Amino acid sequence: MTSRFTMALHALGMIALEGERSGRRPVTSETLARSINTNAVVVRRVLADLRRAGLVETRRGAGGGVVLARPARKISLRCVWEALEGREQLFGRYPSGPNPRCPMGRCLADYLEDLYGQAEAALKASLGKVTLARLQRDIAGRLPSTPTVVH
Repeated sequence: MTSRFTMALHALGMIALEGERSGRRPVTSETLARSINTNAVVVRRVLADLRRAGLVETRRGAGGGVVLARPARKISLRCVWEALEGREQLFGRYPSGPNPRCPMGRCLADYLEDLYGQAEAALKASLGKVTLARLQRDIAGRLPSTPTVVH
């Protein structure tokens, strides 16, 4: 799993919180980038994957930015993970497989495949239980009463 997932959750959390406060006012990639402490281009790449997955909508021009494409309660963290990381295996496998003549290598490869498969299934199940609305609610409860967002 890469930092893109963490950046996406940060961005989506801000978008959801701002949308609740302002009635779906878009958040700019520049604002998100300042809060995440990265370059806006990096944020835009993450947002592009989220847009392709149908999780956010982008609005261009004056007053433009990003809003959620559907209610936060209908976006699970698993959906976010799959939009960004779902094509990649969570655990790296052998780059070219173990030596086929080595019994230990073949047995270990099979064993690890089962172990990694179980771990990936557990991660997906865990992420599927948490919605963006829950993340938003949990984070909002930890914020100071007047949160300062870096603009």
